Amino acid sequence: MGTCKTEQQSVSAADRTKDHGARENMHIVIVGHVDHGKSTIIGRLLADTGSLPEGKLDQVKARCRRNSRPFEYAFLLDALKDEQAQGITIDSARCFFRTEKRNYIIIDAPGHIEFLKNMITGASRAEAALLVIDAEEGIQENSRRHGYMLSMLGVKQVAVLVNKMDLVGYSRDIFDKIVSEYTAFLTEIGLSPQAFIPVSGMEGDAVARPGANMPWYRGPSVLDILDSFKSAQPVNDLPFRMPVQDVYKFTRGGDKRRCIAGTIESGEVHVGDTVVFYPSGKSSIVKSLEVFNRKNPQKMEAGYAAAMTLEEQIFVARGEMAVLETQPRPQVTTRFKANIFWLGKAPLRTKKDYILKLGTARVGVQLEEILQVMNASNLKGLKKSHVGRHDVAECIFQTRSDMAFDRVSELAATSRFVLVDDYEIAGGGIILEALPDKQDEVREKVFLRNLKWQASPIPRMDRAAKHNQKPILILITGRKDCGKKPLAKALEKALFDDGRLAYFLGIGNVLYGVDADIKGEAHDLQENREEHLRRLAEVAHILLDAGFIFIVTAIDLQQEDIRLIQTAVGNDLIETVWIGKPATHISYDLHLPQQAEGKSVRTILKMLQDRGVIVRPE
Repeated sequence: MGTCKTEQQSVSAADRTKDHGARENMHIVIVGHVDHGKSTIIGRLLADTGSLPEGKLDQVKARCRRNSRPFEYAFLLDALKDEQAQGITIDSARCFFRTEKRNYIIIDAPGHIEFLKNMITGASRAEAALLVIDAEEGIQENSRRHGYMLSMLGVKQVAVLVNKMDLVGYSRDIFDKIVSEYTAFLTEIGLSPQAFIPVSGMEGDAVARPGANMPWYRGPSVLDILDSFKSAQPVNDLPFRMPVQDVYKFTRGGDKRRCIAGTIESGEVHVGDTVVFYPSGKSSIVKSLEVFNRKNPQKMEAGYAAAMTLEEQIFVARGEMAVLETQPRPQVTTRFKANIFWLGKAPLRTKKDYILKLGTARVGVQLEEILQVMNASNLKGLKKSHVGRHDVAECIFQTRSDMAFDRVSELAATSRFVLVDDYEIAGGGIILEALPDKQDEVREKVFLRNLKWQASPIPRMDRAAKHNQKPILILITGRKDCGKKPLAKALEKALFDDGRLAYFLGIGNVLYGVDADIKGEAHDLQENREEHLRRLAEVAHILLDAGFIFIVTAIDLQQEDIRLIQTAVGNDLIETVWIGKPATHISYDLHLPQQAEGKSVRTILKMLQDRGVIVRPE
């Protein structure tokens, strides 16, 4: 029995196994220019393989007769009424059908330029692709763009369907012309299709059966080519990767479990395995694997939503990636090279802040350098200072904090990302390689520290619950003589008077204390700056582990300084406050003009309340 679901509805591996047993599954994405007949072909596949719910075909035909509309197989996919009214497919849909060989999940990616961003999501899960071209209209700009995107996303198994052959009298000359022209284009981008198939979605020629109207064509049908595609390497055989979605705490009836939850992207995990979370590098042993409403399993594998408890309670944040200690670790850095496809209305520019989303991680990012821009429709290389709409580019990006990922050549699922501009997805891409940054040495020291760290029997969150506060590092910075220290001391006093665990430390305390052994003038922060900041961050790490709100002042911190401290402490545990004239060289969480001390303290306290750092006891 076939089904169709919108892309927003999830279908778990467990559901598919339940429906179809242990048969092989394959994800296919279908792309093409608008009105080139993608939905008609899918509808025909569903109908001709007997994969429609009983009576569905007759129901749709009857509805067409009532509305005095000619029946089209595309209507079988139009689950939303507004889609039928517009005559286009807006949301991606996943449709299931089966042959004797395997089960197919076809992702219908919209052809409108406005909906290309949906295709990024659809193609990222595809093992193979069908690319549809209208025989009458011929190759369009989007036909080239879609081909390029499939190549960029690493979809190697592709069949090109030249559809609507019935509208051109099943002309072999027209088919051969499209094959010749499109083959030349695909060759330039390194994509070699397994077949070009002349089809008629409306009449059914060469879709699920041979094309009776095309005796000159003796190649495979669409179903034949689908069954010839090879399934991707089982994701269970790949290294274990689970982006952390959330951490749940249970308290009812003395239950003290903390479950780290997420969906396993690849590999498998067993009770007793040592897992490491990146980018923090913290590790622990899996105590149990938790599932809802059934016996807890001893192992879980790719495709399942998983929850694990740990032997040692460590602080893990959303966006980290769980990895097995015995397997290759992911790349961790703030700089990387990527291929991107830009869809935003405004061009992608350097020195502008964007949001990067990879797995469950969400970090600030800037375009550092454009290495090459290429127009995806004609493959012309362009020298540009920005990446325009529908351009493909090779770029270098720098994130605001550490990010864990894999190279696309190693693990595709954890190398693909989207870029958000002004609350809208504006682009997508794949990471080619990690690049060195100035935090590399510090990062390795942090990994070793976390590996050897002896955790307190009192978890950080227990301390937070007892004192109605979350640990946080407040970095107060600005130009010289802007009033940082008086504000920090006043903030510490206000928090203390309110019953909070708070501590202020000026940078001088570090220079003349834990840094006293460093050669050079102690008052000169510029000399041995990286080591000064690393030691400051280690002091912060200890106080945050003890549950404190830790307040630090420093003159004119730079973005690189912030990144270094984040590497040692964690981005989610830092709030940066800039005092005085707004700065352009640093990203801060709160800007305060030079104003009355009491007013500034109240503003910071409100920020801490709004972000859940300090809460009132119930």
